[in-house]
Amino acid sequence: MAEHNQTGVDGEALASAYLSQNGYEVLEKNWRFQHAEIDIIAQKADTLVIAEVKTRKSSFFGEPEEFVNRQKQKHLIKAANAYIEKNDLDMEVRFDIISVLVTGDKHRVNHIEDAFHPIA
Repeated sequence: MAEHNQTGVDGEALASAYLSQNGYEVLEKNWRFQHAEIDIIAQKADTLVIAEVKTRKSSFFGEPEEFVNRQKQKHLIKAANAYIEKNDLDMEVRFDIISVLVTGDKHRVNHIEDAFHPIA
């Protein structure tokens, strides 16, 4: 596996553990719909959380969360709608970004709740 792919896998594992430790139930990881993938689908109370995980080894070019562009958001929203329909869910939905910065054997997790909203 390429190093950048392993960095992403490691970041998703750290994000998943972070959510679990903070009262979220992780329902799905790497859920796919067409060309879109949702890194983590979790639930806390009556809210479904669609989480995009961005992992970097350096913030030299910007914080990891800055790389979730509008196109990526559109794909996440489309995939989230498919997940909700497939599972016949009727609950609040929130789109979060979990930014993971890994430097050596240390890491920093930044959970940005309600990071973006679908455009009506």
